[in-house]
Amino acid sequence: MAIPEFIRTLRTSVGHQLLWLPGVTAIVFDDQGRVLLGRRSDTGRWSVIGGITEPGEQPAACAVREVFEETAVHCVAERVVLVQALEPTTYANGDVCQYMDITFRCRAVGGEAQVNDDESLEVGWFELDSLPDLNEFGLFRIKQALSEAPTWFDPTTAG
Repeated sequence: MAIPEFIRTLRTSVGHQLLWLPGVTAIVFDDQGRVLLGRRSDTGRWSVIGGITEPGEQPAACAVREVFEETAVHCVAERVVLVQALEPTTYANGDVCQYMDITFRCRAVGGEAQVNDDESLEVGWFELDSLPDLNEFGLFRIKQALSEAPTWFDPTTAG
């Protein structure tokens, strides 16, 4: 995963200390009801699309940007699905971050799914009944994006 320049700059002052960062996840559906996923270059695992919000960037605009940067798919953010403070993550270099994830349900409006940066090994559309091996993070967000009812995160029932 590429480290945004503003984080590199912050790290020169704060070292490896915990950074609290806004992030987004985009659950993108096409007209056939398939979901867009990317196989990450850092882990080799399939995942939902997401990234870190740049300073001053609106979260929905970030979701749209991240989807295009990673997959070449144009989308629109339709609604917020979930807002959740994630557990802190310690990276191999010792940096510690904690993310406030804002998950959006998005609709594809153009472009062809393809690897569009160095963060992904593969990208593609998947039928909901034949998803690749996803972690609980992705599965829970896809489930929430499919629901039309208001939902609230319950840390005792979700990963």
